[in-house]
Amino acid sequence: MNLQEFCLLLFSVLTSAMGQLFLKMGATKLGKVDSGNAVSHILNIVLTPELMLGLSCYGLGAIAYILLLTSVNLSVAGPSASIIYVFSVLIGYFVFKETIPIHRAFGLGFIVCGVILVVWKGN
Repeated sequence: MNLQEFCLLLFSVLTSAMGQLFLKMGATKLGKVDSGNAVSHILNIVLTPELMLGLSCYGLGAIAYILLLTSVNLSVAGPSASIIYVFSVLIGYFVFKETIPIHRAFGLGFIVCGVILVVWKGN
């Protein structure tokens, strides 16, 4: 993966992570869904700016990922995109004050190591 492809991957991952951030913010605004408010919640999705922004970010991330797939093997791009899990946990920690148990931290470390092994070009 060259620098341009890596930047495209990073853009895809970051915009998708931002999409998750905005979707969580919008979902929090909507409140919990139950059988009595499900229909109104579905209708309110289009009226909640954070949800629309989150969906737009996901769309941008998908476009960047599609462009990445034109030049990078799926066997490299797919696993590399899993780095979004790291960003999701960090957003949860810093923005939503969620905890990161030690087993989750180890799991994230394994993801990062796995991505490095997938993209690493041995000589």
